[in-house]
Amino acid sequence: MASHQHDTVPPWTWIAPVLASLLLILKYGGVLDASSPALQVAAAILIFGAVFASVHHADIMAVWLGDPYGAILLAVAVTVIEVALIISVQFAGGPGAETIARDTVFSAVMIVLNLVVGLCLVLGASRHFEQRFQLEGAVAGLTVLGPLAVLAMVLPNYTLEAPGPYYSRVQLIYVGAASLVLWACFIFVQAVRHRDYFLDVIPDDEPADPIPKPPARVTSASAILLPVSLACVVLLGKVLSYPVERAVAWAGLPSAFVGVVIAMLVLLPEGLASIREALRNRLQNSLNLAGGSAIASIGLTIPSVAAASLIDGRRLALGLSPENMVLLLLTLFVATLSLGTGRTTVLQGFVHLVIFAIFLLVTAIP
Repeated sequence: MASHQHDTVPPWTWIAPVLASLLLILKYGGVLDASSPALQVAAAILIFGAVFASVHHADIMAVWLGDPYGAILLAVAVTVIEVALIISVQFAGGPGAETIARDTVFSAVMIVLNLVVGLCLVLGASRHFEQRFQLEGAVAGLTVLGPLAVLAMVLPNYTLEAPGPYYSRVQLIYVGAASLVLWACFIFVQAVRHRDYFLDVIPDDEPADPIPKPPARVTSASAILLPVSLACVVLLGKVLSYPVERAVAWAGLPSAFVGVVIAMLVLLPEGLASIREALRNRLQNSLNLAGGSAIASIGLTIPSVAAASLIDGRRLALGLSPENMVLLLLTLFVATLSLGTGRTTVLQGFVHLVIFAIFLLVTAIP
């Protein structure tokens, strides 16, 4: 997990959600003007604090639950934040509202599989030369991630019931349900049926480094502060949805870049945790965190935003542009090669980082 120090509650992990709650009370109570620059700056600062606080408290709960349940809980917590921010921007309207789910989910997959995994492989191999992981766990993750990505973001361009990049109402319900089933099956395999595939294998010459369970008072505090922090992220995301869109437009970037900003914000804490585990020569834990995030980002986000769009009657564009489809399929192909041997070097990491750089280029300059 992200840290070995779980015997206390760091002050910032409760100060951030408390201050965010006070700001939201003043805003929704009519005391502060939502268009005020001071409010928007404060909200931008506090949403980062609330995101990090929520992941910290999810980490505490994860340590209490143990591996691989910790990675599952972190992925679900991060996905809740992602869904909340997507729906906030989607319901706010404006340019790119109907594509924000697609842009954010695609950005999350590219960030996780290329930036996060690339940094883990490069930095981990730089320190430990060559790193090993459970091949069965990596194959299981890629087996689920490939169909999820193609069904959610490629197939809509080729269906006939509705012109691409849209699914018809029935198709959207069916694909959303299928995505949820695939995610649930993966969780069952990861947590129950083949749990050993996702546990880190510690070399015999290396001492075990168990993480002690946090005290009951710390766990109880995190159980309360986690939902509070998540609620703050949801409401602050709604406050900041319009300023983020305006800032992206001011910078001359396409509206799709809003999805990159949301995905970066949401995945930052978990990305840092993955890199930290790779530096500790625990690449399996890194891949559990990264792979779980990518799978949950599609398997939970798509059904959630599909349900919200169906209830609200909004159109949901899911199909990717041709250049992004190429990048997605290239990423899945390279990930299959990189994680298909059970060991990695810096070479695979640099390849993933180059693909991510091209993704940023194509997003900023289509």
